[in-house]
Amino acid sequence: MCGRFVDPNLRGSDWDFSELKIDPLPRRFNVKPTETVLILAKSPLQGFHARWWLIPSWHKGEMKDWKAATFNARIEDAANKPAFRAVWRHGRCLIPTAGYYEWTGEKGAKQPHFIHPDGNAETMFFAGLASRWQDLLTCTILTRAANPAVDGLHHRMPVILNADERDAWLGGSDDPDLGAGARLAHHPVARFGIKDDGEALIEPFEA
Repeated sequence: MCGRFVDPNLRGSDWDFSELKIDPLPRRFNVKPTETVLILAKSPLQGFHARWWLIPSWHKGEMKDWKAATFNARIEDAANKPAFRAVWRHGRCLIPTAGYYEWTGEKGAKQPHFIHPDGNAETMFFAGLASRWQDLLTCTILTRAANPAVDGLHHRMPVILNADERDAWLGGSDDPDLGAGARLAHHPVARFGIKDDGEALIEPFEA
């Protein structure tokens, strides 16, 4: 799964905010579900701000009435789930990040780990789905079975796409193996609270 991630540093990159023609968000190192995130969608790619917790367009109640945990969606079955079915074909997007967190250990003493690209790349791209509910753009992050790089931390991981897979995903691919070959590294970080933020959160930590 993916419940916390780190905003990418896009300044000066191929996806600089000036190129996307969208105001940058202040960079955060502890992004949580329901917060506003950057997504990339359409052709050619455009930047949008979306609420990270998808609400399907057909939801008739208030936002608070939507109780389903739709900040993640399983790539294996999202196409058949009522919340995601409509946007599986027409709501494909990318969610750029610098990495994400996973926790190990017993409740009350869980150890966070920062997971990031293995190599020189600073940004990785999650497969996502976007849904417009009323006037609000919302999104979810696709997940898949963890690959050997991270299966010691959790049995699920985000669908992390290389350049070819990004084109395939946006083009409508139904391949459940997308993201299987993601090259990742990770290290433990100091325990932090829900309101904590800053670059220190991703610094290696020796227990």
